[in-house]
Amino acid sequence: MSAASTHTRESIAHRILNGELLFILNGNLIAVPQSWLSAHPGGELSILHFVGRDATDEVQAYHPNHVLKKMLAFSQGPVKLSEDGWVPLLPPIATGWFRKLAPDGSLQWHNESTPEYSPEDTPRSPSSQILLVKKSDASLGSGPSPASIQAPPTTLSLKRQSQHSAAYQQLHKRVVAAGLYQTRYISGYGPEVARYVFFAISSFLLYRNQWFFFSAVSLGALWHQLVFFCHDLGHVGFTHNWQKDRLIAIFLADLIGGVSIGWWVHNHNVHHIVTNHPSHDPDIQHLPFFAITPAFFKSLYSSYYKRELTFDRFARLVITAQHRLFYLIMSLARFNLYRLSYHHLWITRREPRKARGGRWAWWLEVFALCGFFVWYGNVVRGCGPWQKGLMYLLVSNMVPSPLHVQIVLSHYSRSTADLGPTESFPHRQLRTTTDVICHPSVEFLHGGLHLQVTHHLFPRLPRHNLKEASYLVKDFAKEQGLEYAEFGFLAGNGEVQNTLRGVADQLRIMKMVADNGIEEAMKVKSQ
Repeated sequence: MSAASTHTRESIAHRILNGELLFILNGNLIAVPQSWLSAHPGGELSILHFVGRDATDEVQAYHPNHVLKKMLAFSQGPVKLSEDGWVPLLPPIATGWFRKLAPDGSLQWHNESTPEYSPEDTPRSPSSQILLVKKSDASLGSGPSPASIQAPPTTLSLKRQSQHSAAYQQLHKRVVAAGLYQTRYISGYGPEVARYVFFAISSFLLYRNQWFFFSAVSLGALWHQLVFFCHDLGHVGFTHNWQKDRLIAIFLADLIGGVSIGWWVHNHNVHHIVTNHPSHDPDIQHLPFFAITPAFFKSLYSSYYKRELTFDRFARLVITAQHRLFYLIMSLARFNLYRLSYHHLWITRREPRKARGGRWAWWLEVFALCGFFVWYGNVVRGCGPWQKGLMYLLVSNMVPSPLHVQIVLSHYSRSTADLGPTESFPHRQLRTTTDVICHPSVEFLHGGLHLQVTHHLFPRLPRHNLKEASYLVKDFAKEQGLEYAEFGFLAGNGEVQNTLRGVADQLRIMKMVADNGIEEAMKVKSQ
């Protein structure tokens, strides 16, 4: 193809402003049909966050080869690159812009939230950072400007980030060549299945003998272990076939565990794409119970939840004591998963027939969750007096809580700064994620997901192969001069406690300053 037929950055910016969904893949321009947004198994946000950007690393990390080949059908030819690679545009979603249906049925731009640019350049709030701070009342028909899709200044070198990306692609080839995408059905999942059967049978026999407390413990242990398997299935990392993995996941997650796998996948994919971004990553948006950065004091708008994360009086009260309430709240976190599951299925009830793999999955989840309510409800009622039923309910749901603690250890103490679209995929994942070191004898308690750094770089990798892959990742990080963070479980808890305490202390200081200001103002007024 001649140089004259290459797509320039200016022409691509113009097309994006006109509503086209464009990203760069291996130096080629990919045009995503608008109809594919709701049908994309990874959700629409996974696409919207890469409009105008080079998504090569992320696309290859999340899609098998046969899907990558299908994408070539949407290629519109090569793009014109700079000496250091593609100079990224800022996705409209970063400043709160979305395309949605107008009353007349046409797609028009709508500004859902107001962007706030960093007024200073600090490690916590760099000049590249953009936060969505409140819901906007902008009317349909307007749209982003050419200036709004230009990324703010960044201290990152595009040349250096391109080098990280090129090195990551070589690392990916080494992982593939080592056969680490091959599932270890016998040596990996064999012991796990035996563990699942043991906990299930134990819970049943203990319940039949009316040892309800220990039955509840066994059931909770089963849920705790099944989560790791469902995690693999959600990433299509077991059979590597979407339909097969989703069927197994609905049976285990929805029917046995009562949690929607559809919700989890939708949530988790966004978390991987924009890890630790205060306005975009749902896995750190836990107001009113937790705030891991003072940025949440601004009542940020969530592009995932489509609402303002209001920092109200109740949030202020809880956040000042969040480090003390951490384990109590985490012990009850599973109940929030139920709520999020039902909410997700409700808001997706009218999605197109082909949405995320087919409506059959949505209906099957609904029936599976109803089945969960039937069998689990009968189990709780079968305990007899309401006190015993309540005990069974609480114990069975609190036993899996170490899982929730483990998950936040990998991110809560890491950076929440937004370094902009120039940042490469490997640089962001290593900056925002850490491993939890543990003895091999207790790795099953972490489900192999204590190696979160490697998992975030290779999300489709079967977790039984993460340890072997982590050696390659550590070599990569060393060669590229990147930090590979890791700490022990106890040290990690200490880091999270320090983060929560630090934010709580800042809130208390702000309140003291505000109170002193009011007191001084009252004195002046009375004079």
